[in-house]
Amino acid sequence: MRKFLVWSALAIVIALLASMGGYWAYWNFYARFQPTLITRNQAEIQRLLDEASWVSAGGGGEPLYLVGWRDCDSCQTYQREEFPLLRAAGVEPRVVMIARPDREGLAQSTAAERATVAELWLTRDWTLYQRWSATPPRNWTAAGIPPADGNLARTAVVGAGRDFQQRLETLLRASGVRSISYPLILWRDQDGYLKVCACSDSRSYAFIRDDVGAEDSLPAPPQGTVETPGAPLTPLPYPDVSGEGPEDFPAIPPVPGQDGPSSPANPPREPREPAAPRDPPQASRQEDSVFY
Repeated sequence: MRKFLVWSALAIVIALLASMGGYWAYWNFYARFQPTLITRNQAEIQRLLDEASWVSAGGGGEPLYLVGWRDCDSCQTYQREEFPLLRAAGVEPRVVMIARPDREGLAQSTAAERATVAELWLTRDWTLYQRWSATPPRNWTAAGIPPADGNLARTAVVGAGRDFQQRLETLLRASGVRSISYPLILWRDQDGYLKVCACSDSRSYAFIRDDVGAEDSLPAPPQGTVETPGAPLTPLPYPDVSGEGPEDFPAIPPVPGQDGPSSPANPPREPREPAAPRDPPQASRQEDSVFY
């Protein structure tokens, strides 16, 4: 009886450990990368997204919002890897850029970044955003863009972006988002439910693609397409210069407008016969000439 109780207790402990390990594995490798369904404050969150000065390449499809800042590496990775797949599925990615506020006296944004964010919020210029994204942050000087520092109107625009970020984070925490990390991706699935993903890890990307019906990779180009410039060309056969093979040279095509073998366009003139020589002059004596 005593052995039975010991083995029963040991089996219960092993079962508890196995269940705890299985739950941890499920959460660590799958559940924590799933998006969060927003069940509260949906209308206010949607209003914030609609009123924000987002930039987009257009397309007119179902919108997907990305909130981040310029030197956020995970934000740039998501745009580079996922935006082409989303556009191919008919989704319109919209980018909301912010300039992070100072933290404990340390600036988290540069003057060039603040000037560019203010310009994007005022003009919503997608071309400017493309130039900014293609330039390393340390090399971006915001040349030709009015500075935001020292300009009350543009400073207020930068502050509006920061207020948008803080209000959005507050509403998301109230909806059950435990940890806020960037980029923040917000979209509506095929059933119309608003969802959010703190997509700092690439393992979260697949859940968004499944919700919007995007493929995992771009379709391959159809066979028989015309080769684009820069594509590798088929090498031509190298002529036999060893002298061992037969000399099979192609015939020279005739000049258009002439029959028979080709002839030069300007044939040389035939030499003419030399003219007959003239008689030499004869000596004559003049009467008024006096010689000594």
